[in-house]
Amino acid sequence: MGEPRPEKVAVVTEVRERLSSSNGALLTEYRGLKVSDLAALRRSVGDAGGEYRIFKNTLVRRAAAELQLTDLEPLLVGPTAIAFVDGDAVAVAKSLRDFARTNPNLTIKGGLLGTKVLTAADATALADVAPREVLLAMFAGALAAPLQKMAGLLQALPRNFAYGLSALLEKRQQAGGAPEPAAATEPEPEPAPAEPETEATAAAEPEAAIEPDTTAAAAAEPETAPVDPENAPVETEKEGDQ
Repeated sequence: MGEPRPEKVAVVTEVRERLSSSNGALLTEYRGLKVSDLAALRRSVGDAGGEYRIFKNTLVRRAAAELQLTDLEPLLVGPTAIAFVDGDAVAVAKSLRDFARTNPNLTIKGGLLGTKVLTAADATALADVAPREVLLAMFAGALAAPLQKMAGLLQALPRNFAYGLSALLEKRQQAGGAPEPAAATEPEPEPAPAEPETEATAAAEPEAAIEPDTTAAAAAEPETAPVDPENAPVETEKEGDQ
């Protein structure tokens, strides 16, 4: 056998690179489709984020063998076209399924998703998956629900903690654990009673001097005015003495 022609080598290289760099690849059989149908199918796949290309099976087998994707060989029978997935594999699978509903000559044989080889049933199930945007919205909603619940729990935590603490104290009191009384303060000592006065004490204290009451004596004795010798009356001699 001679060396493969350069154009065939270029095709094998292109298929190999597309299979390794794409998000996936869906293999179809297009037997019986018109040129206008193929053009419409290419537009539909392109709008979904893919590229629809037709290759010879022998060249695709070589590319798959170089990538050690031998499980793809059973699918490479009959006229084969590959829808390379550059975006969402689900969207490309839906575009192929929807086109096949109105064009029965298009058959989805299987494909490749990452490094996993898909059967025809797998490719059909892939088309039934919700779109990527819907899955992301569902995932975001699933994440938001626990976060909202957690936020509510954190908001109610102080209030519930206060309720729980109050219930715990009430439960302990009902169980007989009455609160301990406050420490009693020592009473202040009462002042000692005054000692009775004894004779010794009385003797020790001097009696107060008794002042004479001069008021009554002064009232009993008439006051006598001082006698002036010049004005004193002259006693006259009695007649018998003359």
